[in-house]
Amino acid sequence: MPHPTSPAVPLDTSTTDAANPASGHETIVVIDFGAQYSLLIARRIRELNIYCEVLPWDAEADRVRGLDLRGIILSGGPNSVYEDGAPQAPAWVYESGVPVLGICYGMQLLAHQLGGHVAPGRDREFGPATIERTTPSRLLAGLPDVTEVWMSHGDRIEALPPGFESIAKSANSPVAVMADEARGYYGLQFHPEVVHTPKGKEMLRNFAQTVCRCEGTWTAGNFIEETIEAIRAQVGSDRVICGLSGGVDSAVAAALVHRAIGDQLTCIFVDNGLLRFGEAEEVVETFRRHMHINLVHVEAEHEFLSTLSEVTNPETKRVRIGNTFVHIFEREARRIEDAKWLCQGTVYPDVIESAGSGKGAAKIKTHHNVGGLPPDMKMGLVEPLRYLFKDEVRRIGEALGLPEEMVWRHPFPGPGLAIRVIGEVNRERLDMLRGADRIVMEEIRNAGLYREIWQSFAVLTDTKTVGVMGDFRTYGNAVAIRAVIADDAMTADWARLPHDLLARMSSRIVNEVRGINRVVYDVTSKPPGTIEWE
Repeated sequence: MPHPTSPAVPLDTSTTDAANPASGHETIVVIDFGAQYSLLIARRIRELNIYCEVLPWDAEADRVRGLDLRGIILSGGPNSVYEDGAPQAPAWVYESGVPVLGICYGMQLLAHQLGGHVAPGRDREFGPATIERTTPSRLLAGLPDVTEVWMSHGDRIEALPPGFESIAKSANSPVAVMADEARGYYGLQFHPEVVHTPKGKEMLRNFAQTVCRCEGTWTAGNFIEETIEAIRAQVGSDRVICGLSGGVDSAVAAALVHRAIGDQLTCIFVDNGLLRFGEAEEVVETFRRHMHINLVHVEAEHEFLSTLSEVTNPETKRVRIGNTFVHIFEREARRIEDAKWLCQGTVYPDVIESAGSGKGAAKIKTHHNVGGLPPDMKMGLVEPLRYLFKDEVRRIGEALGLPEEMVWRHPFPGPGLAIRVIGEVNRERLDMLRGADRIVMEEIRNAGLYREIWQSFAVLTDTKTVGVMGDFRTYGNAVAIRAVIADDAMTADWARLPHDLLARMSSRIVNEVRGINRVVYDVTSKPPGTIEWE
């Protein structure tokens, strides 16, 4: 009988995914040149039930070989095409024979690489603008002749490549949209993927459905069916363990694996002492009552707090929590016969943010499910959600019949409250944060805003402030409230909460949570900030 932690497969997440959802489905690829909106482009395409994946600009042709590739989108980016060392679209893009859509920098690359000329614009265009259609085109079919768009560029097309014509103009750009209808090549000098371009979704729909001839066959139902088959093929008769955090990602991942292999799955809930108020009890009750899954509850607060003692660096927190989590997992796995696989709820934005997008791309932060795993881990990975956005995970969860309170629970970071306690983490500070966070969540629910808000929580800052309570001077902790509106967390805007709601939160926190004497509200969007403070 093999040892439960003997190597099953190399720890290589590019080869141990349960399934790549592109298999057998029409696919559009986004080539990322460092744009902040690349994943948003992919989301817009997926909203059409068309599989879309983001690849770095230096990806080799092997990355698309075997796909039912129907189209390619070149993203925006911060560079100018005429700069030394500016990223270029790989040759296979033009050799593929499929339609190509360039957005901002991607449009300029099309012109630059296909024989046109790009130069700095006389006037830079950033923000709202109006374009006027000058020539009929499949890309703009069904749209009004005059359309509002969101510009973000300093360069412009001075000479079109052979075969192209201008099909729309703006006040500062005689070529706001260009087209080579014969080859299905198009360029947009603006961002169709953002909400500030009201007709942008229709443009992307025209490209995907009319130009690329995609029918939209990628649905939650066939994803579930195909992923279940892939999980069975991947793990065979081996046993799988899954780490439960109580969040939607791990819940849906566990449900998929359980649907595939039943009692071969054992879920381990590592209670790290870093959860929200009452959440540990809720996790145990929910998974045992609703999902009837074998569940092992490990109370490990002491181990996690010990490893976090005197640690203040957020990346160090993440890595130590990840290491401790996996080591506890391996310890528990020795009690489970033939456990060779670890199921994780890794989702697509986690992968992209942790890895960056090609040469020179900036890694924003290490995610617990991605970068916190030690290199000596001896279990293979099953990551059935690795290619999904959060809203897609929720749809899968609903299709699997998971309870609403689980599917729509606000996202919670893998390292838990450790990255919402700024500075050193200890039990006293965690309890203080839990008290404030509980009040925030109660008031959001009471106001009927829970489903409208993507994420809301409290942050215990490392700042102390002077205050007055009664007739006494206080020197207490400052808490920040964070609430954001988002589709997938790749971009987010701060929620415009009613002032009376913020007032209730503040009053309750300073009166009910000992040690806190000041409450502030975070009005930073993403970008430039991230949703979490650490």
